[in-house]
Amino acid sequence: MSTGFFGDLQPVRYAGPDSKDPLTYRHYNKDEVVFGKRMEEHLRFAVCYWHNFCWPGTDPFGGETFMRSWMAAGGDPMAQARLKADVAFEMFQILGMPFFTFHDRDIAPEGATLAESNANVNAIADIFEKKMAETGIKLLWGTANMFSNRRFMSGAATNPNPDVFAYAAAQVKNAMDVTHRLGGENYVLWGGREGYETLLNTNIGHEMDQFGRFLTMVVEYKHKIGFGGTILIEPKPQEPSKHQYDYDVATVYGFLKRYGLENEVKMNIEQGHAILAGHSFEHELHMARSLGIFGSVDMNRNDYQCGWDTDHFGMNVPELALAYYEILMAGGFSSGGTNFDAKLRRQSIDPLDLIQAHVGSADAIARGLKAAAAMIEDGRLKEFVDERYAGWQKPENQKILNGGSSLEELAERVHSKDLEPQPVSGKQEYLESLVNLFV
Repeated sequence: MSTGFFGDLQPVRYAGPDSKDPLTYRHYNKDEVVFGKRMEEHLRFAVCYWHNFCWPGTDPFGGETFMRSWMAAGGDPMAQARLKADVAFEMFQILGMPFFTFHDRDIAPEGATLAESNANVNAIADIFEKKMAETGIKLLWGTANMFSNRRFMSGAATNPNPDVFAYAAAQVKNAMDVTHRLGGENYVLWGGREGYETLLNTNIGHEMDQFGRFLTMVVEYKHKIGFGGTILIEPKPQEPSKHQYDYDVATVYGFLKRYGLENEVKMNIEQGHAILAGHSFEHELHMARSLGIFGSVDMNRNDYQCGWDTDHFGMNVPELALAYYEILMAGGFSSGGTNFDAKLRRQSIDPLDLIQAHVGSADAIARGLKAAAAMIEDGRLKEFVDERYAGWQKPENQKILNGGSSLEELAERVHSKDLEPQPVSGKQEYLESLVNLFV
């Protein structure tokens, strides 16, 4: 039954690139075969719960602008949560996207105790379970919000108070149980406050050990309950913390190696967070595939004139093409997918804006995917990179990489052959022009 929130809007259909209807897919054709797979299988789109149904349109200088009925002050929180679930699944069906994602505090109100909070989450999960069975929509991942409540103002896993650490562990346990029950394909940890604001009151080594132990317990519990999904960490360098311990992919990999978790945990990479870390999206994706820890992506972008995480919908096709080039080169998604971790601008107050934003971004992503596939099929970009490193394939140079050479041996090689290596052009402008042929 329709909630009426979206009026009489019918499911969005694919109408082709010549369509003038903004509420049709022009490039996202889920059944189109690209690079050997249906587009839907490549992209594995997921709609997030928090930005779409929980964010009221506030900013640091102004209050809510969206005025959703399930956010109204004075309402019954559980009745509002049930209405929110109805609207959410109506939107999922209108968009025709196969997955959704949530935090525990997105879907149900917090109670007076953790037991009450867990009961609220499980009650809404019961509704989800029925709706998922009716619609075929699946859960890409679940996670726990351990950053909004004031108890987490000094962190969750990295909090100086061990009671807060224990509370966070209990909250994650329930979120993992719910994710497992709903058939979630991943479980994400995003440490919104796992960092510090000042070194004057911080013991970084202690907090890192706490974080490592917490993540180890998460992995242990995953195996204990038979959860077959992937554990993901989402890197972010700052905001709200001055410095967060999951700064970027390389930092997290070093952390995982230190605590022996590099074979248990993969990355959920967000473009906006990559930009905050001073990187490009494709840099973080390339690092993850090079290190063997690529998992999933949160799809959004930042405003390059603002110094914070603005979570715009991804609409930049050239950027998306480079991102999906890295994703395809990593072998594509297995359990992960493309989660629309993006929010409307606070002036976009109409319900249909929610649909339009996802439709427009899906089309841009589809164009990026097709461009990336065409670049790989063309082969010239990879061939150039392979040729640039071809000298390392020679036996004497493989010996270096495999630990069979010493400084003395290499010095002898240079002197005996009178080596005077000359630089070779990196041809950056040619390669940029080559990419532009496809986007």
